[in-house]
Amino acid sequence: MKVNAQSVNFNADEKLIDFVQNRLDKLETFYDRVISSDVYLKVENTSSKENKIVEIKLNIPKDKFVVKKQCKSFEEAIDSACSSLERKLIKIKEKQRVKA
Repeated sequence: MKVNAQSVNFNADEKLIDFVQNRLDKLETFYDRVISSDVYLKVENTSSKENKIVEIKLNIPKDKFVVKKQCKSFEEAIDSACSSLERKLIKIKEKQRVKA
């Protein structure tokens, strides 16, 4: 799957980009027709410790999912967002099975 990662207000290191790629590649085990994804990594300037924001836009045929999570670390936010996407992809696959 093609992953387009963008970091806003900071420079993301290779480890973080690789983590995003590996985690999103696992989504293809739940739904194999994923086209691409756009990942936005943002740091919010607040006094709160949970200032890391991850927004993932997942493109599949005839649909698009957007998930936004805010956590203490990018890894935690990515895991949380991917878990939400996994549930959505499983629902889509179940609906297609029912139609067939």
